[in-house]
Amino acid sequence: MKEKINKYKDVIPYLFFGVCTTLVNMHVYWTCAHVFNLSVLISTVISWVLSVLFAYVTNRKYVFHSEVTSTKGIIKEISSFFSCRVLTGVVDLACMLIFVDILNVNDMLMKIVANVIVIILNYVASKLLIFKHTVID
Repeated sequence: MKEKINKYKDVIPYLFFGVCTTLVNMHVYWTCAHVFNLSVLISTVISWVLSVLFAYVTNRKYVFHSEVTSTKGIIKEISSFFSCRVLTGVVDLACMLIFVDILNVNDMLMKIVANVIVIILNYVASKLLIFKHTVID
């Protein structure tokens, strides 16, 4: 049983902070799109930037407990994190443009669906590529 808990110890905090990141993403998107009347594209990009910054800090500290302290290591970690997030940001943007702008699906419903897909892809990338529990000096 302890082996199972250790195996999945990152999943629960990742899901919690994934939900928090999704809330940041959705709130910022809604504010940009519905309060400031910005386009789907601009609203999605702004919400992506702010939610990725939030996600990096929470993932580094509370989910994957990164022990990287050197400048070189942190730069490598941030570069990997943002590179992977750019790829999933394209998935988010494509979902929003195709389903909202072209197919006229409700933007907030599509934002939820896109965020679920992105959370799954981001977890895999974070676990396997970015925060590997290694100290880089």
